[in-house]
Amino acid sequence: VQLVESGGGLVQPGGSLSLSCAASGIMFSLYRLGWYRQPPGKQRELVAAITGGGTTNYADSVKGRFTISRDNAKNTVYLQMNSLKPEDTGVYYCNALGQLSRTNYWGQGTQVTVSS
Repeated sequence: VQLVESGGGLVQPGGSLSLSCAASGIMFSLYRLGWYRQPPGKQRELVAAITGGGTTNYADSVKGRFTISRDNAKNTVYLQMNSLKPEDTGVYYCNALGQLSRTNYWGQGTQVTVSS
């Protein structure tokens, strides 16, 4: 099983970034896909998640600014991040949680830095 994130980088406050996570080795449509982040010196937290059926949920801090989506044909989940703030800085991790099996997989993480 592999989850490979891409799209992180440095962006100014107010800017946008788009993250992608390509999955292999799993029945993608049977997994809830999530994006988590770990700010410097803090614990990992859920940013957004999307079920196989397309139901989404977001952390309050990102509602209205971030959008999670998935393409089951491409085994890929996306996170569009707009109006970025310095507090959005952290390592962003892709997560796949089996909705039936409860097996849990993580990507290696991608750094997002919001700074002027």
